[in-house]
Amino acid sequence: MSLSQNISIVHPEHFFITGLRGTPYSTYYYIFLFIIYFISIIGNSIVLLVIALNRSLHSPMYIYVFNLALADIGESNALIPNMMKIFFSDSQYISYNDCLANMFFVNFFITVQTYTLVVLAFDRFIAICLPLRYNAIVNNKFMAILFSVIWAFNTFLITLSTSLMTRLSFCKSNVVESWYCDYGRLVRMPCNDISINNVIAILIQAFFLVAPQFIIVLSYLGIFIALCKITSWEGRFKALKTCVSHLLVVGSFFLPIIFNMIAAPSVNARIISGSLSIALPPMLNPIIYVLNTAKIKDLIRKVLNSRSAPIRGNVSK
Repeated sequence: MSLSQNISIVHPEHFFITGLRGTPYSTYYYIFLFIIYFISIIGNSIVLLVIALNRSLHSPMYIYVFNLALADIGESNALIPNMMKIFFSDSQYISYNDCLANMFFVNFFITVQTYTLVVLAFDRFIAICLPLRYNAIVNNKFMAILFSVIWAFNTFLITLSTSLMTRLSFCKSNVVESWYCDYGRLVRMPCNDISINNVIAILIQAFFLVAPQFIIVLSYLGIFIALCKITSWEGRFKALKTCVSHLLVVGSFFLPIIFNMIAAPSVNARIISGSLSIALPPMLNPIIYVLNTAKIKDLIRKVLNSRSAPIRGNVSK
């Protein structure tokens, strides 16, 4: 292993990303991930364009959807192309600096996704529990400020956690048993003190895994209590229907992560379930929101009809 040493800190020139080991059809799995990536980029790009180009969608609800699509594209681009580059090239090595950059962008966009889901849970809570005050509380200015704070806070914390990796000395091994430069795997490899990194890791788990789920559960507990106060089943169903998209997105995001933590699978099973838990939500999110949002469906339908009208006219001639 080629090493460059700065005083007592040893940084490897490269890390070796193991990926799937001993799996005969691993190539097909990586091709499957690339298909997921392609669908994710196309789907989220369409959502971004539809929202950006239509002023009728410049509302708090669609500011949320826009930020989620932006985070989905960022996460997909941070993870999957790098995987393709590593595992379809002759070498599974990644340089030290590229590894830290990969770690930063994957973790950053995952955390943005997490708190975007929290924002919509808050949005649904206000809409159902305090409907008369909804427009006064949730408006474009409020959402813009809220997402600015989320992006700034996430940038600060993920930058801090990534920069603290540079103080670690990797003098024993440069082999990362994962499919990308996973912070959890890298922080177990150094041969010097990692206490500060462990504290930051605990903070990140508390801020971006425990706290979001706790807030979302509290929000839906409040929503459930509010629904019980609605006398008609029709009114309850109408209110609950507005939460369907959010619940599906939350389930697709958190359930694979929880399963991966509880199941404690083998290395290959952990890599497959972990990579799917990161790759699948960006593909599913635009599908879920297009299928469950009448405005977006109507706008896409109008665009398709306007494009197909000249073609039908030429054919009829």
